[in-house]
Amino acid sequence: MTYCVGVLLESGIVMLSDTRTNAGFDNIACYRKMFVFEASGERVIAIMTAGNLSVTQTVIAKLRQSIARDDPENSIMRAPSMLDVAEIVGRTLNDVHVEVNERMERTKYSAGASMLVAGQRLGGQLRLFLIYQEGNFIEATDDTPYLQIGEHKYGKPILDRVVTPETSIEDGRKAVLISMDSTLRSNLSVGMPLDLLTIRRGEYRISTRERVEAGDPTFNAMSQAWSKALRDGFQALPG
Repeated sequence: MTYCVGVLLESGIVMLSDTRTNAGFDNIACYRKMFVFEASGERVIAIMTAGNLSVTQTVIAKLRQSIARDDPENSIMRAPSMLDVAEIVGRTLNDVHVEVNERMERTKYSAGASMLVAGQRLGGQLRLFLIYQEGNFIEATDDTPYLQIGEHKYGKPILDRVVTPETSIEDGRKAVLISMDSTLRSNLSVGMPLDLLTIRRGEYRISTRERVEAGDPTFNAMSQAWSKALRDGFQALPG
């Protein structure tokens, strides 16, 4: 399975994904689920994927093919706005979803997928979208400044309590890492290593990008500190 989360803040965007993919307890592998498309100073687009690997890999391949062909209708690097980017990704995802499921119809198995798409182009707004397999999408807002795909329920409480549009990128980074830590502890289908990036508003490029490996001392210290804070808070509750 997967857990990916994106947070839209006044100062920028924070995105985090795991890399575990499994097709059963004895078939676990590591695949990157975060993809970056960048023309530094002009536009930056980050995509995270969840769901059937054949669907998501085909979508990314088709998006790259359209970029290589400089296709004005389907290249996300030619799209005039992030809304147009979301529409291109949604259309491509739906086309692949329908094509794959038509082939798999006889097996009575459906291959679903979803994506988070974020970025900014020169002169445009910084935006974050959740794209569904049907091709439609929703957008992060001030009321709900984060979006999740995959195993989202375990990491949601910390985001609900902590994240607001005014949250700094540094605190947004901590929030998504704690959200991921909660998910890792509760669901074995989500696993290390993690991919993390930030996009600062108005920079039109990736600001920071890192991979957090299993055993990372900073991540482990944060996880232990969060566990201790929860235990201490629980013990301090009245009653």
